[in-house]
Amino acid sequence: MKIITYNVNGIRAAMGHGLVEWLKSANPDVLCLQEIKATPEQVNAKEFEDLGYHLNWYPAQKKGYSGVAIFSKLKPKNVEFGCGMEAYDLEGRIIRADFEHCSVMSVYHPSGSNEDRQGFKMQWLSDFQNYINDLKTKIPNLILCGDYNICHKAIDIHNPKANANTSGFLPEEREWMEQFIQSGFTDSFRHFNQEPHQYSWWSYRAGSRSKNLGWRIDYNLTANHLDKHLKRSVILPDAVHSDHCPVLLELQF
Repeated sequence: MKIITYNVNGIRAAMGHGLVEWLKSANPDVLCLQEIKATPEQVNAKEFEDLGYHLNWYPAQKKGYSGVAIFSKLKPKNVEFGCGMEAYDLEGRIIRADFEHCSVMSVYHPSGSNEDRQGFKMQWLSDFQNYINDLKTKIPNLILCGDYNICHKAIDIHNPKANANTSGFLPEEREWMEQFIQSGFTDSFRHFNQEPHQYSWWSYRAGSRSKNLGWRIDYNLTANHLDKHLKRSVILPDAVHSDHCPVLLELQF
């Protein structure tokens, strides 16, 4: 099974930059999207269906904002839209597709763009932890794909000292990420790759991407007991439809 997570920062804009052609070449079994910023009616969904994908969308109520989706070659046995918490479901932050061997979630964690949203983000992290703690007792084979808006360790950000007080690299966010992973998940990319300078998001400012001044904030976290099924995980920085790039995970069941 080949899974890709990708924050497209607006699926309509990404399609305008060749997303469909790229997807045809990349050919994942499951594509987890974040920040779709659109409803199915606003795009030519047939372009994805023609590639053999079953499309499941969970847009935000606010137009042009947030939203997640899962496109899959395999038809899911079940799809869960949202997490049952209204504040988050209004923003379209979670969708889950259940398959024979695993359940794949596309999740878009909030960013702390200002003081109020940072408070919202920290409350979300607490609530998300509790939600997953409960969920994994019922669905153990979880794969949590998405934009976490947190760099876990200093190796995951180009300038850790300068960003020590920046949302996305705050001590309390990094502590949350550490304990969340320790609660039963594997950072599948770091399972295979311990090298520095591996990023999945770059600011549009100051030529950050061409200089590789980035952050690794997009993850495919897998339940620990799936470790024996992990085959490969790589970041795909050559895909340039967004300020993020895709992250690939391959499993063998």
